[in-house]
Amino acid sequence: MSKRWVTFDLDGTLMQNPFGAWVFPEIAEAVQGKLGRAHDIVAEMVEEHEARMRQGRFVEAYDWDEILNGRLRSLGIDEAMEIEPLVRKHSVPPKIGLLESGIREALLEVKAGGFSLAAVTNGFYKFQAPVMEALGLLELFDEVVTPERAGAGKPDPAILRPLDGRIIAHVGDRLDHDVLLAARAGAAAVLVYRKLPVELKSMSPCMRVQDPRAVRLLIEKGMKESKQDDWMELPKELLPTAVIFSMQELRGILIAEKES
Repeated sequence: MSKRWVTFDLDGTLMQNPFGAWVFPEIAEAVQGKLGRAHDIVAEMVEEHEARMRQGRFVEAYDWDEILNGRLRSLGIDEAMEIEPLVRKHSVPPKIGLLESGIREALLEVKAGGFSLAAVTNGFYKFQAPVMEALGLLELFDEVVTPERAGAGKPDPAILRPLDGRIIAHVGDRLDHDVLLAARAGAAAVLVYRKLPVELKSMSPCMRVQDPRAVRLLIEKGMKESKQDDWMELPKELLPTAVIFSMQELRGILIAEKES
């Protein structure tokens, strides 16, 4: 029997990683120590990452070791740095955490419904696995799909090639990475929006996307992600199938998808 997959983004969807608050600051401090002066290596790394994303180089965009050491060489620093040990060092609560209570239980409920679970993330495995393991997530997934393993990154649907079976839904927090991936893969796109206004929470997840107030929020989110400010409407491929504010809302959506 062919597997029916529900795939999940990780950062911003299920968990908080230690990169922004802990790993990058330690890298910045180490580089400034080597240079003997102030230097914003992190801003340069992020700039290179964003340039690679714009060029469609999705795998290379998340190779933080290569990005970092390329910048170090340009600064005349020959000693290479590895980021994985820093990730492992900082993969301890409260530096990392699940983004809401009951996430593990919600994932187990999805599995109990007959679905296979895959984490589909743009973070390399060596950077994601330590965080997932520390949070008790790694053991819940049948597969962890990452760019360097799949040879592709979100939103390219080629990242889903390692998953044998049908992708029923993809769950994530970004329009440009997650909703777009689902649209291109022919799967239901479930957007996680935890700051959903109270007046929209009383609506069903699938009906929310039809409400003008929700559409306005999605347009604003899309402009922020794309760093543009002139959208008059939301591109069709960025319209989610459903919007949820909690993982607890997933069960009802997936029951409907399973029966379709």
